[in-house]
Amino acid sequence: MPDVGQRPNPTDRPGGRLAARSAIALSFVVAFEIAIMISPFAFFFYAVFNPILLALDRSPLTRWLTAFFLPHMIVPPDASLTALRVLGSVAFVAGAVVFLACAAQVYVGKALRSGPATGGLYAVVRHPQYVGLAVAAWGLAIMWPRFLTLVLFAIMLFLYYVLARDEERRMLARFGDGYRAYVDRTGMFVPRGIEAAWPGRPKPEAPLGLGKAATLLLALLVMSVGSGFALRAYTIRHLPLEQVGGVDVIAITREDVAAARALLPSVLENPAVISRVRSARESGGHRLLAYVIPVDYTMQGMIADTGEEWKLFEQHKTLGMITEYVFHPFAHLTEGHGGHGEPGAHPASMHDSPALRRRIIFIDVSAGGRALSAPADDFGIDVRRRPLLFADVHLHTGEILQVRETPPGSGWGTVPTPMF
Repeated sequence: MPDVGQRPNPTDRPGGRLAARSAIALSFVVAFEIAIMISPFAFFFYAVFNPILLALDRSPLTRWLTAFFLPHMIVPPDASLTALRVLGSVAFVAGAVVFLACAAQVYVGKALRSGPATGGLYAVVRHPQYVGLAVAAWGLAIMWPRFLTLVLFAIMLFLYYVLARDEERRMLARFGDGYRAYVDRTGMFVPRGIEAAWPGRPKPEAPLGLGKAATLLLALLVMSVGSGFALRAYTIRHLPLEQVGGVDVIAITREDVAAARALLPSVLENPAVISRVRSARESGGHRLLAYVIPVDYTMQGMIADTGEEWKLFEQHKTLGMITEYVFHPFAHLTEGHGGHGEPGAHPASMHDSPALRRRIIFIDVSAGGRALSAPADDFGIDVRRRPLLFADVHLHTGEILQVRETPPGSGWGTVPTPMF
């Protein structure tokens, strides 16, 4: 859809428009993986998408594309990351509202044959639809923070910039001085007063040139991906992570770090646990990582396959989950799956309450021939993770309620899932 209120001539660069629309579609499909993976259609989606993720994951040159750069399974460990996650939801909703409002204005203008859209948000910037799409896509990248989403986001911005310039060139050819006056009083993507401070403001009729286009695309990729790596490094430095009894421990909330210190020593003395984690603890270069979570933590299936009830695509509550994820971004991290350890189950006493139990999931972490020397190394992009088992422990008494082995992979099989 052109962002100028006129239907384009079919002979005008259909390839560029197709590329731009394909970029935005692919960007949103990748970002909406968060919605698809908890829907009943996850199996069909991953039948197509997971081979791509696995192909990227196999090569050291491309594996980073499948990694995540912001917290997704833990409560954001500081105020800055909390604010950023909230801002992601705000940006997604606001961008979508702007896009839909501008789309309605464009279609009404076409129906009334009133010429280019120049009122409303179009009186502030010339391409508010594209701005809305960009803001919504950025919000999605924060909510589902794969590096692949950032790369597609940068490509989308580049293609829509090229498309916007082409549309303006055609509008100038069609409407002449009237449209030029509109260009002179408005900014392209930001208000004119802000844009005027930017050096080298391009003229719509000036060709972009291959060299400038390549430089712009490279700059967008560097800024987008570079910010992702910076955020990932910041996140890892602030994880609720410490070492207890030679085991690296990460908790969903900072409050459970203290619980981990109290519970883990006795768990590691349990014969069933000792026999299963011995190889990971004794193998050179390997580390043993333990996730301390509530027994009814909604997203535990992304860590390991702990049971059918934690495979969210089996729950058929997609719309409710997504709505909550957008408008209550931390509810899935701090509230249990329906408040019970088993669907439909109720605790017989306070002793059996999920609030008084913690689940400790043990993961064997390795990196091929490279030695892992510190807990933070467990979250390197090049590491391999092998779930071993989980143990359920009473929070107050330390009683081990069950120990169960886990199959390879997560609740989503071989799909690369978040580490933190």
